[in-house]
This record gives sequence, C-alpha cells and structure tokens, in this order.
Amino acid sequence: MDVRHLSLPELREVIRRGQYTGPTPGLAPGYAQANVVILPQKYAFDFLLFCFRNPKPCPLLDVTDVGSPVPRMVAPEADLRTDVPRYRIWENGVLKAEVTDIRDYWRDDLVGFLLGCSFTFEAALLEAGIPVRHIEEGCNVPMFVTNRPCTPAGVFHGPMVVSMRPIPQEQVVRAVQVTSRFPAVHGAPVHIGDPEALGIRDLAKPDFGDPVTIRPGEVPVFWACGVTPQAVAMSAKPEFMITHAPGHMFITDPKDEELAVL
Repeated sequence: MDVRHLSLPELREVIRRGQYTGPTPGLAPGYAQANVVILPQKYAFDFLLFCFRNPKPCPLLDVTDVGSPVPRMVAPEADLRTDVPRYRIWENGVLKAEVTDIRDYWRDDLVGFLLGCSFTFEAALLEAGIPVRHIEEGCNVPMFVTNRPCTPAGVFHGPMVVSMRPIPQEQVVRAVQVTSRFPAVHGAPVHIGDPEALGIRDLAKPDFGDPVTIRPGEVPVFWACGVTPQAVAMSAKPEFMITHAPGHMFITDPKDEELAVL
C-alpha cells in the first residue's frame, strides 16, 4: 500500500487495521513523530527520571495515565496499542517478539511514554534544501549504539544511541541551525564527523535501521536517538517493556512547527 500521500487520520487508520507495518520517515509530513516506551508502573518513576536526566536522547512529549493507552496531550483520539506500525516486546532485556498490535500484551499497570523523534525535523531540513538520504533511498534511518553512557536513574542505565544523516560539507552549519530549533525532538547534533569518536566502527553496518549512501564531500552527522531506551533495556533488563520497532514511529497530532523554537 502506498501511504505517502495519506492524511494523518487516514494513515493512523491503516496502521490501526494492520494494513501498513513499515517505517514512518516521510509519512504524514508536517506532523510530529514520537518514540514509544511502555513500562509497568513500578518502573515509571525511574524512567521519568531517566528522561529528565537525558533530555537529548529522551525528550519527553507525553505520559499516559496508568493502564490507559491514550496519549491525552498529543493524540487524544489515538490508541498506543494499535497505532504504531510495529512494536517490540522485551522481557528481562531480551527481545522476545516483534508484533503489529499489542492488545494481547496490554496490562492494567502499564504506563506509556512518548519521546520526541528526529523524523520531526526532517521536513525542516528538506525545506532548507538539505538532503535527507534515507528518505531519498526509501529506507530506514541508520542508528548506532555509541560509547557514550547515559546518566543513570534508578534501575535504568546504558549507552546513548544516535541516528546518522550524511550532510554535504557546505551545509553542515545550516543543518545544525535548522535542527537546533527543535529541542523537543533531539535538537542539534551530538557529534559531527569521525564516527570512531563515538565507538562506531563501520557506518555501513548500523545497529538499527538501514545503511545509506555517503557521497564524496558529505560528512556524517549524528543526532541523539529515541531508540536509546531499547539499548538501555538490554543493559538494565526490566522484566517487561514494550517499545516501537526502530523507525516505526507513533505519529502525533501536533505539527512539527509547534515543537520548534524561534
């Protein structure tokens, strides 16, 4: 199904029906996308504190009521159990399943967290004439686990994950300026250039997502990534956790520009 030209309500409906289960970069242009983390209530405060201490990889947009799948602040008509194209089920830090609907996994003690996603600022990059390679190539953004530890909070600890976009050298400064306007969705890059400084050995082998072409004269630019909680899950090993599959985001009601600052 070609979903590139669907409106947000239409896209959310086809995702809810299981008719689209692919990645979401470039979809519902103009609307902010979000990472999803769902945890039992006993972990909720620790994770909230983790987000507070690590705002670059985990910029918090909304938190649901205990047992409710409705993100009241950013999408009050949506349902986190069905409105993400693909989910991951984690048990004790181990990925147990990847599914397109989590109604069978839902519990009355679960709390949902929505975190800002860098897909949100990609429309602004394109408007500024800056290429976004994974959209050009019709694939997922490449994501890498780094050697940079997050600040621990309660039971949660682990490395930061970054997303990478190759930017023409002469446009790197402009890319920094554009994305700096979006602190609620990771904001400015955390690193520019040498991937080995982040512990990344091979840009052609991302830990999540897909490799993209890096052309002559382009510089790898790295943004903090909302897949970080999945790397943290592997380190902290909470007994139960649900996340989106990398690149398969929840699309919210707010427009991109509502999350921007002047």
